[in-house]
Amino acid sequence: MLSEGLKNKYQPCEEIGRGRFGVISRVFSAVTESHFACKTIDKRLLSDQTDRECLENEPKIMSLLPPHPNIVQIHDMFESEHTLQLILDLCQPITLYDQILQHDLSEPKAASYMQQLMSALAHCHRSAISVPPPGWRGTLGTADGLVGTPYYVSPEVVMGRPYNEKVDVWSAGVVLYVMLAGVPPFYGENAQEIFEAVLRGNLRFPSRIFRSVSAEAKDLLRKMICRDVSMRFSAEQVLRHPWILNGGETIPMD
Repeated sequence: MLSEGLKNKYQPCEEIGRGRFGVISRVFSAVTESHFACKTIDKRLLSDQTDRECLENEPKIMSLLPPHPNIVQIHDMFESEHTLQLILDLCQPITLYDQILQHDLSEPKAASYMQQLMSALAHCHRSAISVPPPGWRGTLGTADGLVGTPYYVSPEVVMGRPYNEKVDVWSAGVVLYVMLAGVPPFYGENAQEIFEAVLRGNLRFPSRIFRSVSAEAKDLLRKMICRDVSMRFSAEQVLRHPWILNGGETIPMD
């Protein structure tokens, strides 16, 4: 249900998505003659303090962060007693997850996506903002007090230790692994088993899956999915890696 204030500025179109806490609809602005995404969050569905803090922080962070071509921008916000509605950039309907399912990711295409992601992360890190682990299909619940998508959570977060912005690089490394392999690097039947696999940190490149993946790509993965935080790459270092600079082309490293 769109608020009256929103309807005065935007024309509602169709629903384009649905999540744990609400829906996303396409809306049209007659002033700018542009379509936007309207994210409507039902505050009554926020069951705990973590959810409420995320709700409060999301619009604040998005409004404070300087514009970046690879970061969705917030254009407007409407709030009532029971709902929060954010007007955001309208993204393409085909997601990265869709392309992975279709086995439609060459190394150059994966390198292009990773360059865009790391450029956005580096931009956030320069503004002292860290990004939660990605949840392409929503979060998988809670295990031992952790909320998030277990496949992408770094070891230091699982162990409850202090962490810095390099947790995002670990998560992005898992995204890159999935892009190249179609499966995550650490697997389990449930969240607890996944966390245990993450803590072991046994990064492997099965030959039947990585047969055609370049040595440069695997080198970058080792430097992103690295248990030793001091040795793990920063977002800026990832952007300077030969595999990224060469656009995923297999040029031998020095």
